[in-house]
Amino acid sequence: MELRKQKEIELQSKRRDKELKKNIVEYERLYSYRKFYSITRKSENFINDYIVKKYKGKKILDYGCGDGIFSVSAAKNGIEVVGIDISEAAIKNSKDLAKKEGVVNKTSFFVMDVEKTSFPNNYFDGIICSAVLHHLDIEKAFREMIRILKLDGSVICNEPLSHNPVFQLYRKLTPHLRTEWEIHHILSKKEINLAKKYFGKIENKFFYLLTLLAVPFRNLPFFNFILTILEKIDSAILKLPFIKWWAWQIIFILSEPKK
Repeated sequence: MELRKQKEIELQSKRRDKELKKNIVEYERLYSYRKFYSITRKSENFINDYIVKKYKGKKILDYGCGDGIFSVSAAKNGIEVVGIDISEAAIKNSKDLAKKEGVVNKTSFFVMDVEKTSFPNNYFDGIICSAVLHHLDIEKAFREMIRILKLDGSVICNEPLSHNPVFQLYRKLTPHLRTEWEIHHILSKKEINLAKKYFGKIENKFFYLLTLLAVPFRNLPFFNFILTILEKIDSAILKLPFIKWWAWQIIFILSEPKK
């Protein structure tokens, strides 16, 4: 196995070990980034709404499923979900969550290298790929996606962007939160445009710039009020060509796979 994949397994296994919570200092150190996800309701709602509208009654792949959050949400909405991840700890957590939420019959989870899966050609109606591509060799990932995706299928990806220097500085100052590969492979416009080589259609939507200013208020009663105002401002300014690529996250939908 490649060294970059071994490092990824080591970090994810440590982070997802349920015993980690007993070590409060280490837990807080490895999960210090979580505070920023207090503002991510718009992208999460967008992904969940897309999945339900597009894939209800179909079979999809959660590509790098992590702890199975999107898998379980999709399964609750009548979608058959297969989740794969390189981390055994992640797959265990996904199975536990599916059991807890009563969707074991609609989900299946496997430890698997997402760059080289064991699925047959043209197998899935859709693929969810949330915060995964910057961990991977992106060309290998795109090639594998179009192999296992049906001709009328689509991929919904959610990724952080590398163009904002403030966000990049934070990443460099917190190397313990990610592998060295991840630090150097946060997606840019160039990598996203690379998808044109493999898919005939790409649709982009940008999230979170000024909304990050709400993070310090996340535990206060008026947090939702502040967040709502900043979301409205972001909705306007992140449509501007020279500003949108400075967003923290992008959702892009890939369709018309070039077989």
